[in-house]
Amino acid sequence: MEAATKQHFFYHGEPGLEIEKRNCHFCQIRSFATRSRFPVTIVNTEDDAVLDPHFRFVDSSILGKGVEPTKGEFLTGCECVDGEDCQYNTCTCLQDVDDDSTDDEGVDRYGETPRKRVYAYHSHGMKVGHLRSKILTSRNPIYECHESCACGPDCPNRVVERGRRIPLQVFRTENRGWGVRSTVDIKKGQFVDRYMGEIITAQEANRRRAQSHIAERKDVYLFALDKFSDPKSYDERLRGSPLEVDGEFMSGPTRFVNHSCEPNMRIFARVGDHADKHLHDLALFAIRDIPRGEELTFDYVDGIDDSENDALDPEKHKDMTRCLCGSSSCRGYLW
Repeated sequence: MEAATKQHFFYHGEPGLEIEKRNCHFCQIRSFATRSRFPVTIVNTEDDAVLDPHFRFVDSSILGKGVEPTKGEFLTGCECVDGEDCQYNTCTCLQDVDDDSTDDEGVDRYGETPRKRVYAYHSHGMKVGHLRSKILTSRNPIYECHESCACGPDCPNRVVERGRRIPLQVFRTENRGWGVRSTVDIKKGQFVDRYMGEIITAQEANRRRAQSHIAERKDVYLFALDKFSDPKSYDERLRGSPLEVDGEFMSGPTRFVNHSCEPNMRIFARVGDHADKHLHDLALFAIRDIPRGEELTFDYVDGIDDSENDALDPEKHKDMTRCLCGSSSCRGYLW
């Protein structure tokens, strides 16, 4: 690790090394807008391994060949005057949200039930910006205000849009390759980061699976944007095969988050502009308090298919990938 980083620290400022600087992982993460307040670091105290030189850190997803952004004339935002207007009135960003409960908000200081709200986050007190408990224990999508909205950047319903607000560290684990942890405590319901990568068509995703030596290994990095897939949808982009995010060779630090059968995070589909449902974000939130230094994990097969049941079938074990999470409720196999 030290030998691999020596050139970064001593020679990248010299003429003629522009390519080396562009391909350097340390320089890539130093280019992030949040590097000073919420840095990403890389450490290895286990062995001499380094990150794949073909991998590139990015702080937003890249649209691959054949994936077109929504045309500007179809993009819309709410006309709320401020965050409170979004929270309590008819914000168009929340038009698809049915849940208007006050589940864990309790009563106000006068002993009365607070006004109903529909968006996913706490807006006051110590839990401001954290997912409400009812949302956190569900698989419901999260609808947020966004850059086309009139409510402004301080609207409480822009948590994922504002981006990662905690430092993350990519580190070498003892027996599971690279992993991710934070150098600060993370609270239950707190947004951690998005899973990013190259957004590709389903056809291209299948081609990459076929080219991979181990198809299951490729599936570790491919996430289908299928939350809103519906063969009866009026939107033709939601009727067909969903787009997929490939984070194997370009992604953010969450690309290195490992699986656990007892995870401390969960992925949620996050929607900004409703015209972009086919390009929804994959947002990771803490589902319990996570002390600093604890490895961050999520369940790779949470609610996806029958893999959990397959892991209990001895007849299928020979074709499955063994799980190394080591949790007390480990299923033994992934898929």
